[in-house]
Amino acid sequence: MALIKEVRGFTPQIGENTYMAENATIIGDVVIGKDCSIWFNAVLRGDVNSIRIGDRVNIQDGSVLHTLYQKSVVEIGDDVSVGHNVVIHGAKIENGALIGMGSVVLDHAVIGEGAIVAAGSVVLSGTQVEPGSIYAGVPAKFVKKVDPDQAKEINQKIAKNYLMYSGWFKEEE
Repeated sequence: MALIKEVRGFTPQIGENTYMAENATIIGDVVIGKDCSIWFNAVLRGDVNSIRIGDRVNIQDGSVLHTLYQKSVVEIGDDVSVGHNVVIHGAKIENGALIGMGSVVLDHAVIGEGAIVAAGSVVLSGTQVEPGSIYAGVPAKFVKKVDPDQAKEINQKIAKNYLMYSGWFKEEE
């Protein structure tokens, strides 16, 4: 079972049908929606401020979500995929976005609806990633707009796949 730890009077709230790997860590002021998956070695550290996660979100292996004390929060919308080894620090990720493997998204950045942050990118503090666009690089810059329907289809497919994958692990419990 995942490590779920109360801190400063805040106990994580986990939505129904959410899978959490045995070594995932969820601490403090964290609210997770339904049909989510929190994978191996992921850390959601709501000790200094809040983390809010929508429905059908997957936080993949090795990712870390954290905030700044009294200055930033993490907000993640519905149908979001957070790739392996991503760091999200005090940022907002809107519905249907995809954060590629190994990316870093810093405080007060906003990743627009249906946007894609390419693997290995660094989204600097305060950056506004346009909805339906691809950003890449260090620091992350606009690459191109994507067809909104195509991006939505791809991003939702990944989110649905992770819901399916989590079902495989639930069957073994």
